[in-house]
Amino acid sequence: MQENFSALYQRAADRKGGVSALELLLGQKIVGKKLFTDSAANQSVAKLSDDRVLSAFTKQIFKSGFVWRVVENKWPDFEASFFNFDIEKILMMPEEMLERKAADPKIIRNYNKVKTIKANAQMIYDHQSEGKCSFAQFIADWPSSDIIGLWAYLKDHGQRLGGNTGPYALRLLGKDTFILSSDVEAYLRAQKVIDGGLQSKKSLTAIQAYFNQLQQESGYSLTQLSRLIAFASGDNYIQVELHHD
Repeated sequence: MQENFSALYQRAADRKGGVSALELLLGQKIVGKKLFTDSAANQSVAKLSDDRVLSAFTKQIFKSGFVWRVVENKWPDFEASFFNFDIEKILMMPEEMLERKAADPKIIRNYNKVKTIKANAQMIYDHQSEGKCSFAQFIADWPSSDIIGLWAYLKDHGQRLGGNTGPYALRLLGKDTFILSSDVEAYLRAQKVIDGGLQSKKSLTAIQAYFNQLQQESGYSLTQLSRLIAFASGDNYIQVELHHD
């Protein structure tokens, strides 16, 4: 039988030094059950310009398999080199320019990843050219109860946005999503939520259903539930020291 929210929460609290400490880690200000609505978060996402969406996608692609700190340190040069990720300017770049920029030591020199900038700009442009809303609005409107559907869209229509890259990019944008970290995967397997490949349609559907169940029980966001599972399992016993005035 799969673990319910109460048991999961209690174990995470025990590992993190109590309920108050856990609530701080989860980003909560008031202890106790709350109803989560992602409307405010989605409104914030919807206000983003599409160049910021492309920037987030690109940053996460370069972070994948690389030292994140290096990417962050070089990011101002990425922004300058790629016209602040202006969609139309990116799409006008000829192949030769992409190659030159990929060889610039100011950024991370990886031509295959640099090519994704134009490919993902094309995905965003194609969406706009169909007379639809901005891509940021498209992301904001996608229901978190089917977040794996948005993952699949990004993987199928973009480049190098599969695996955890797409979800991490969405979280960077402020979209509520769980992350399938090694701790979360281990927990889901231990609870028999999944028993096959992590990224198979069957597994992802079962994972989404389990997160939706936890959300209905708790009122917490997918992001908080993902962190809660990680806090309740794995080797992370770090506790929060509480200071009282």
